[in-house]
Amino acid sequence: MNPILEVKDLNYIYSIGTPFEHKALDNVNFAVNRGEFIGIIGHTGSGKSTLMQQLNGLLKPTSGNVLLDGQDIWSDKKLTRQARFRVGLVFQYPEYQLFEETVYKDIAFGPKNMGLKPEEIDRRVREAASFVGLTEKQLEVSPFDLSGGQKRRVAIAGVIAMEPEVLILDEPTAGLDPVGRAEILANIESYRKAKNATIMMVSHSMEDVARLTDRLLVMNGSKLVMDAPPAEVFAHAQELLQMGLNIPQVTQVFLHLQKLGVDVKTVSVLLGHSSVQTTLDYYVHSLLDQQRLAVDKLSVS
Repeated sequence: MNPILEVKDLNYIYSIGTPFEHKALDNVNFAVNRGEFIGIIGHTGSGKSTLMQQLNGLLKPTSGNVLLDGQDIWSDKKLTRQARFRVGLVFQYPEYQLFEETVYKDIAFGPKNMGLKPEEIDRRVREAASFVGLTEKQLEVSPFDLSGGQKRRVAIAGVIAMEPEVLILDEPTAGLDPVGRAEILANIESYRKAKNATIMMVSHSMEDVARLTDRLLVMNGSKLVMDAPPAEVFAHAQELLQMGLNIPQVTQVFLHLQKLGVDVKTVSVLLGHSSVQTTLDYYVHSLLDQQRLAVDKLSVS
C-alpha cells in the first residue's frame, strides 16, 4: 500500500540568521496510510504545531519533503494549493475563526473557495453538518448564537465540507465537558469511516489517543522519537514521563501494581477476566468510583 502522506528528512528553522533562530523540526521521517487514525503527542514546544502546518503547505520546509500521494507538495504551485484542500487543518479553539452571518455560510466558505458549483456546495454543507450533529434549523442561525461546543462543531464542519483526504486536528476537544468531548470524537470517527479518511490528531489526553488511534507519533525536542501503536508506545511509560508527558490511567495502575509486586496476569486469571486489559480497566473504574465517593462526601460536609 502506497502512503497517502509521507514526510522525508523534514527540517524547519524559525528566524534563520537572527538571534531568535530556532530549529522546530529536526530530520523528521514518517509515512501515513489512507484510513489510518494517527495520534501526535509531545510537550509544549516539541514541534507538533509546526509539523501540522508543514503537512498542508502552510509552512514551507527549510529542507526535506512533504509528499501527498507520492508528489512533493512544494514542487508545483498547483500541488501546494491542492494540498491545502486535500489536507484539512483544524486549529485549536477553531470557533474563534468563525465570521459569517449564518452557520450555513460559514461551512460553505471552504467549498466556495474551491470553485465548486452551488448544488455541490449545498450537498457538502448539509453532509458536513450531519457528520458533526448540526440540525437543518441550526444552519440558518448565526454561529455566534450557539454554545461553545456547537461553535466547535461548525468550525470542524467547515473543514470537513472540503472533504479532505487527510484531516488534521489540534486538540479538538480542548475546553469541552466530557459529553461534548465524546460527541466530537464520535463525529471525527464517523467522518473517517464514511470517507476512509486519514485522521491525525494532536491531543494531551492519553486516554483518547490510547483508545482511538492506530499509531502514535511522539515528538520531543523537535525530533520524532517514537512511531508505534499505542500499546507499544505506552510500554515505555518511564521514558514518556521523563519527557513531561502523561500516561493513561490504565498504564498508571499497571505500574502501581508492579511496584507492589502484583502479578497482574495471575490476578486476571483468578478474577476470571478474559484479558489483562479487562483487569486493569476493573482497577481503574474502582479507583474512579473511590474518587467520586470522596468528592461526594466532601460536597455533603
